[in-house]
Formats: sequence, C-alpha cells, structure tokens
Amino acid sequence: MKINNPYIEYHWKSPETCAHRYIVPIIVKIIQELKLSFDAKILDTGCGGGSLVYHIYKMGFKNVYGFDISISGIDLAKKSFPELESNFFVHDVYDPDLPFEIPQKYDVIISMEVIEHLYSPKTYLKNITIWLKDDEYLILTTPFHGYLKNLLISLLNKFDSHFNPLAEGGHIKFFSKNTLCSLFKETGIKPLKFYGVGRIPFLWKSMILLGRRYENFKEKN
Repeated sequence: MKINNPYIEYHWKSPETCAHRYIVPIIVKIIQELKLSFDAKILDTGCGGGSLVYHIYKMGFKNVYGFDISISGIDLAKKSFPELESNFFVHDVYDPDLPFEIPQKYDVIISMEVIEHLYSPKTYLKNITIWLKDDEYLILTTPFHGYLKNLLISLLNKFDSHFNPLAEGGHIKFFSKNTLCSLFKETGIKPLKFYGVGRIPFLWKSMILLGRRYENFKEKN
C-alpha cells in the first residue's frame, strides 16, 4: 500500500537533534546487548541528518544505511559523513520498495522519533516487517505519553505548547506504552522490552520499544 505523503520539509541544519542526547545512548546499549555480528545489516528509517547511522558505523558496523524523505537531511548526512555518502538515500517510509542500491532485508531496523509524524503508523510498521528478516529486531522511539504526564500537562496549562497544532510538520500521533505495544502486535512484531528515556520516571520525554518480528506472530497471539 502506497500513501501520498503530504510531507513538509524539515530544514536540517545539524546532523543531530536535542533528542539524540538522551535516546542514542540507550539505542547503543540495546545494540550491544543484542550481540550482533559486525556484518549485521542495520537500517535507520527516517535518519534525518545521519548522526545515528554514523554513530553505529563507528561502533564497528559497516553495513548500516539510512533513508529519509527530507532532501535537506540526506544532503546534510552525505556532507557530514562523506565515508558513508553512498549509504544515505531519499525515500518515503510509506513506500515498501526500498532503493535498489541498498539491502532489501535487515537484522535490525531503527526508527527514531519518526512514527509520531505519520498519518498511518500501521502502514509504516507493516513496511518495516517487509524490510526485517524473520526473527530480527525493531528498535523504535517516540515521545512518551501516559496518565501522570498528561495530567501534569493539563494542570500546568501546557497543552498548547506541548501538542502545538501550529507547528508545521509537527507531531500528529501521541502514543502511550499500551498503544505502541498494541500497534507492534497488530503488525506482527512482538514487544520485548520497554525503556523510558529523558527526565524522570513516568514523566519521560520519550520511550523506546524493542520488538522482534516473528513469522505468523499475529496468528499466534
């Protein structure tokens, strides 16, 4: 299924965002705990300026790739990390057909702060299951929402600034741990481990969900 994505260009000025500071160390920890071969194929979907791809490359993984719909993001990634220039591509997460120049199946797929921008998260995750090898891993991050955090946002009258409907290309989906786990299961990915990151427990800025793609997982559950 292909969707006409009404994308608004995010003009990347730096390969990193503020979220990298508290998210990337946990992603690195998860990758280390998976004990992957350095020959493993890793894909960052929605890689922006390419900083995470480069970070993983410096860990010793040479088969690491990234794509983003943002032309400015991919241009910046290629300029910032010239040794990986051929590993970055412009691509739409709604298109299940990856660029022919890169591997079509992966041992690990990373989605960092992407899904909250999408009209159809389910289509996105279904595409990820196409790109993932069976029995292999998805590491997905998105802003965290839960009862205490949502209550505090309302009590402090921060609703407009937090959910900001005036931000062009801003967040349009707001996940809790339960809704994100449900989405994983609906698309054939078994949730394995949850991490809250940034700030204090239950008021986390973001969350990370590690999942594993199993053939026929939906039918078994």
